Amino acid sequence: MSEARVGLVIEDDQDIRELVRAVLTQAGFDVSVAASGVEGVLAARSLNPDVITLDLGLPDIDGFEVSRQIREFSDAYIVMLTARAEELDTLIGLESGADDYLTKPFRPRELRARIAAMMRRPRSVPAMTESMPSADQPAEAVARIGHYSHNGLDLTYASRSVSVDGQELNLTRTEFELLYALLEAGRTVRTKSDLVRRLRDEDYDVGSYISEADERSVEVHMGNLRKKLGDSPQQPRWLQTVRGVGYRLAPAER
Repeated sequence: MSEARVGLVIEDDQDIRELVRAVLTQAGFDVSVAASGVEGVLAARSLNPDVITLDLGLPDIDGFEVSRQIREFSDAYIVMLTARAEELDTLIGLESGADDYLTKPFRPRELRARIAAMMRRPRSVPAMTESMPSADQPAEAVARIGHYSHNGLDLTYASRSVSVDGQELNLTRTEFELLYALLEAGRTVRTKSDLVRRLRDEDYDVGSYISEADERSVEVHMGNLRKKLGDSPQQPRWLQTVRGVGYRLAPAER
């Protein structure tokens, strides 16, 4: 039998804390809870959870700072739960390291669906074969089995590792998935909606609703990814923005 996945709920409201605990428990997680930011950071360090739900308005330190601190040592999926609907708050949450967010009040079914999609991402390594570049996989990104190389960037899916010019990078799981999606597509443009579906583990358009906030969250994650890569939006080495559409891989260096 496989080892139970670990969930951590950081929430000061007892009713919401117990609701989220129940959702995660029903989804098969071994769940721990924390009622403050400090307690949550300590729990994340000791438990090494797979997924964390994080309240934005904690009594001691806010969720933004908790997320930043957790990101220093953990690549757990972080879903931020917030009573604030302002776009600025959600964007700051994503920039601080959260993978997704839900606005309170939320539907337990939606929280469970979002977490289920996240947990499916690293579980299977797509079958890739040693091959010559094709129209969909051009010479700009040369692929070996489970590995991509492009302009000094190397990504290995099995170990979920990324390096630039030999220097290993620490990416969140969401940043890794976005980078992998672009390397996989080569010079084919991936729209923001495509990338939202990719993060939801939807292989194709199944008619699910994608909001402006969903697409904006992709923009924020891409911005964070650019910063970690040291890439320039004006003269991209890896990530090229196609204005009004989405993103694609920058051309190969000559």
